[in-house]
Amino acid sequence: MEAQLLRQIIKDSIREVLQEERLSLFLALIPFVNEKEMQEIESKFPSPKDYNRDEFIDMTQWVKS
Repeated sequence: MEAQLLRQIIKDSIREVLQEERLSLFLALIPFVNEKEMQEIESKFPSPKDYNRDEFIDMTQWVKS
């Protein structure tokens, strides 16, 4: 097997493992909420479809630069 191909396979494998571990860490850091807490959150914050679009600023270009 060519060295460059082997190097690329190893890089891809490591990248995949790191993405999986990052997702596992992200999920582990999300706090658990019980049913009562979830109802309280939903009562305080409406569904995103109910948000007023005029209150948002499109920052796509700012993020890209």
